[in-house]
Amino acid sequence: MTWDYPEVNPFAKAAGDLSVSLASICEAMSFFPVHGAGVVKQLDATAAINGVSNPVICTDPPYYDNIGYADLSDFFYTWLRRSLGKVHPHLFSTLLTPKAEELIASPYRHEGSKEKACAFFEEGLGRAFERMRDVQAPAYPLTLFYAFKQAETEENEEDDEDEGDSALASTGWETMLEGLLKAGFVISGTWPMRSELSNRPVASGTNALASSIVLVCWPRPGDATLATRKQFADALRKELPSALKHLQQGNIAPVDLAQAAIGPGMAIFSSYAKVLETDGSRMSVRTALQLINKSLDEVLTEQEGEFEPDTRWALAWFEQHGHEEGPYGVAETLSKAKDVSVNGLVEAGIVKAKSGKVRLLRRDELPDEWDPMTDSRLTVWETTQHLIRALEQEGENGAAELLKKLGGAVGETARDLAYRLYTTCERKKWAKEALAYNSLVVAWPEITKLALSEQGAATISEPRLF
Repeated sequence: MTWDYPEVNPFAKAAGDLSVSLASICEAMSFFPVHGAGVVKQLDATAAINGVSNPVICTDPPYYDNIGYADLSDFFYTWLRRSLGKVHPHLFSTLLTPKAEELIASPYRHEGSKEKACAFFEEGLGRAFERMRDVQAPAYPLTLFYAFKQAETEENEEDDEDEGDSALASTGWETMLEGLLKAGFVISGTWPMRSELSNRPVASGTNALASSIVLVCWPRPGDATLATRKQFADALRKELPSALKHLQQGNIAPVDLAQAAIGPGMAIFSSYAKVLETDGSRMSVRTALQLINKSLDEVLTEQEGEFEPDTRWALAWFEQHGHEEGPYGVAETLSKAKDVSVNGLVEAGIVKAKSGKVRLLRRDELPDEWDPMTDSRLTVWETTQHLIRALEQEGENGAAELLKKLGGAVGETARDLAYRLYTTCERKKWAKEALAYNSLVVAWPEITKLALSEQGAATISEPRLF
């Protein structure tokens, strides 16, 4: 645990300073295309709202049981009530913040029952979404900001086991999406928005989300058709690859990729009036999320076709052993499947073979004076590892210097491998290694910018991958 201070000097002329904070807000407001006076009201989103006609709705819904907003607010409310109670008596008329109507799944408010808390949250969120659908301006979509990581939890579900699917899904995402679909919305798109500060305490040295996912929602047309499970799965295989490639080209962080993939996947799922299982029952959002996650893995696996055989071997070995040793015989069997040889992998400088054991070289074991232009057996694997090493040791300038030698095409392929490796590390719970691949992709725009500025108008011959 790292100690930090909850307060800052309000006159320090730094982050958190009153004048600095006010200046930042004013600067953002100066770019607003429309100016006007705002009105703030505390209302129940599940009840009828009078006096509002065709509103444009943009909201950040509650995150299931993740944050107790009202309880956290009490700390500040008690002090504000003492200092401003007579100035704004209508705002501080209660001893503590209202809690009974708050839409969170908090068991302590429901006799300690998780089931009752879940039912309260789902019913209330459903009513809120139905109200939004009834009153929203028809010319504009409902936009939902959601930065709740799709932390998958495993449950035993016989139906899913029969189909061979991994029973993994996120309660927070599942509940929110279920409410949207039952209210009659179609999710037409996903906009990843870099909204979360990397220097906030929860993100320090972790793989916390870098983006909020903005879901774009429209009322579902009345003529929406039915679909079978097979039709939905086929549509995912057809449409998801191009959508994910578009997200990767936009340099979405690997930690956010699974989140963002929900959008294109749910756009397909929600466009149908109902998706039918093989027994004729309605497919649940949980099952749809499992199929979307499964398709995401398949797309990332298919992208391995961009890599040369040495890298495909290293990727398969990494999934089994990480950077630990494994039997030479297993390595040789895998090498035959990938059409390479263990000796060739040693010559390529990506593995070490000794005493009947084989392992991938760690980044700290890579040669310091490595030059891709003189490497006779250049691989995407070592290119990615060297870029990460340069970033860790020399910062973005060091990585940019290496990227300038590699050239754009080779560098982009290395970045694609970082996406694939991050997914493997996340699944294996190798948090530290996952952070390295996530950091490379997050820094990629700046690395590319620096490489281009140093390169100028000069033409550089790109090295050839083996």
